[in-house]
Amino acid sequence: MATLELDSVTKAYQDGDNSIVAVEDLSMAIDDGEFLVVVGPSGCGKSTTLRMIAGLETITSGTIRLDDRVINDVKSQDRDIAMVFQSYALYPHMSVRQNMAFGLEESTDLSDDEIGRRVEETAELLAIPELLDRKPKELSGGQQQRVALGRAIVRDPSVFLMDEPLSNLDAKLRAQMRTELQQLQEDLDTTTIYVTHDQTEAMTMGDRIAILNDGELQQVSTPLECYEQPNNQFVAGFIGDPAMNFFDVGLEGSRLVGDGFEYPISDDTRADLDGTTDLVLGIRPEDISVRDRPEDDHDFDAVVSVVEPHGNINDVHLTFAGQESTEETRFTMATRRLTTAESGTEVVIHIPEEAIHVFDRATGDALHHRTERNVEQSPVR
Repeated sequence: MATLELDSVTKAYQDGDNSIVAVEDLSMAIDDGEFLVVVGPSGCGKSTTLRMIAGLETITSGTIRLDDRVINDVKSQDRDIAMVFQSYALYPHMSVRQNMAFGLEESTDLSDDEIGRRVEETAELLAIPELLDRKPKELSGGQQQRVALGRAIVRDPSVFLMDEPLSNLDAKLRAQMRTELQQLQEDLDTTTIYVTHDQTEAMTMGDRIAILNDGELQQVSTPLECYEQPNNQFVAGFIGDPAMNFFDVGLEGSRLVGDGFEYPISDDTRADLDGTTDLVLGIRPEDISVRDRPEDDHDFDAVVSVVEPHGNINDVHLTFAGQESTEETRFTMATRRLTTAESGTEVVIHIPEEAIHVFDRATGDALHHRTERNVEQSPVR
């Protein structure tokens, strides 16, 4: 096991006279035995970050430390780091046993008996001992993924790196493998960095998650903290499914005034805004509810546009009454009600002040967060 630290790490590529920055001034520390998930949209720099840690990409500036050792210029094979790739990268002409043993044969002076023992123990751990003499083409996608994991585990590295290892699996198998990977990491207690673009994987798997956008770190924290207390509007919109609703508003006295609605706020909420008047109001779909009749100033008339049933819950797309239904005006409510509502149905919705977030429209920075909810309540459904 080991600690890993990235200190102001930057990666830039030259394109003629232009410099393209893939990762900019990235600093974060991964604790011994921690499972850190790096998440973000395509092209945000997460795989580049993993490849720099592995030694497959040189860094432009900054420092990478493994425990107290700077590894910037250490060859990849000497870093005591094992990487699992999205494509599995198995040798098609070798058996599973040979694939799992290959790295040890090339990089260590272990005896054949010791290598064989490690391979068989790892195969037992992954429940694939019966596959050891098969070739990759004879395996399913899930089995190939286990072999790729086994090839990394058998090396007993200080750090595991995993680059979207489940993206080639179907949805059911991906969910199963998420659980297996979590259990495996807990059993091995090895420091692990897992890269994905899937925020559900991030929320369900990581001890902490690091969220990247355009090569810059937006937030690194526990999944629940990122969900409940996002640093900025990007994090708030990226984490959560359905995504948080956003409304451009202006502060006028003690009200947030948007297109088609006015939202009164308390003195405490207003104090958090620190005089900023160009704002974005955020509310998560599950925090909006339906009422039989208006009861207070946080109730609004709305019109149903589309209902998407999901069995236990429905995503209801709405507009405020009097608005034309467009992509810009629609917002989403997650509810167990309105199972048979048709387009055009009029409803009363409640947007509680204790659930709202407010962001600076110019910078995207969070100015006000919702009141902390019960930590046992899951933010992902």
